[in-house]
Amino acid sequence: MSQNEEDIRKRVKELQEQARALNKTVPKRYKKQPLPKSMKDEEFRKLIDVIPNRKCYKESKVAFLIAYESGLRISEVINLRKEDIDVNSKRIYIKNSKFGKDRVVPLPKTWKKYMLDFIPIKKGIRSLERNFRTCTKKAGLRTDFVFHSLRHSFATNLLERGMPINQVSHLMVHASMGTTNVYIRANPIDALAKYEEVF
Repeated sequence: MSQNEEDIRKRVKELQEQARALNKTVPKRYKKQPLPKSMKDEEFRKLIDVIPNRKCYKESKVAFLIAYESGLRISEVINLRKEDIDVNSKRIYIKNSKFGKDRVVPLPKTWKKYMLDFIPIKKGIRSLERNFRTCTKKAGLRTDFVFHSLRHSFATNLLERGMPINQVSHLMVHASMGTTNVYIRANPIDALAKYEEVF
């Protein structure tokens, strides 16, 4: 190796070290984390009430219900099979969900026997999302609601009803408790109630 090449290598190394040092002084960019949009029970009832009584929409009704009352992601709803639903123990077994984890969630309280006829859901993700948008518009609900808002609603409703955050995090199979904390930030009931007491 020539002296010139050696000098160039040393200079490159120096510049790389300077860049690393400079990088530590630059403030980190934080990913924007918007608050989740959650439905109240009365809003969900409005959504269900406007669903047309046609067979093609009944499948969507079952999908909405599972997402809202069991907290499933849209992909999990579509991948659900009859054998994953245990009506007797009132549980749904989710296999290989996000992060490759299996989990157990409650069967919706309003589950009816006929709903099993619509499992597996034969609609695709886009079709379910389109039906959701159509029905929320018809029900006069917020335009920023998306299908995933049903899952957000599940977590928010559990926390509002007093379920400990670690149990909610377990049902949602979140990677960390920090992910579940966003639902408390979105609807800080306890903090607001304490504020009323103090002032």
